[in-house]
Amino acid sequence: MAKESMKAREVKRAKLCAKYAEKRKALKEAGDYAALDKLPKNASPVRQHNRCSLTGRPKGYMRIFGISRIQFREMASKGLIPGVRKASW
Repeated sequence: MAKESMKAREVKRAKLCAKYAEKRKALKEAGDYAALDKLPKNASPVRQHNRCSLTGRPKGYMRIFGISRIQFREMASKGLIPGVRKASW
């Protein structure tokens, strides 16, 4: 499990990014890069990192499901993910 502070930091970045999204878009269209530079660094969407919504794990993230590969495997084995089942042939 990731530390709670790491999860909270990612949530904070997402909120900050959403808050400044319109302003960033307007400044980019205007070409005002000096004003863009004055915005908070964490307001940039590039600084966000995908994390597992259950454990906070940063690596092995599956975008479609929003969880890590480990959690995906456990949930799929238990039948908790609709439409997904273990292959057998």
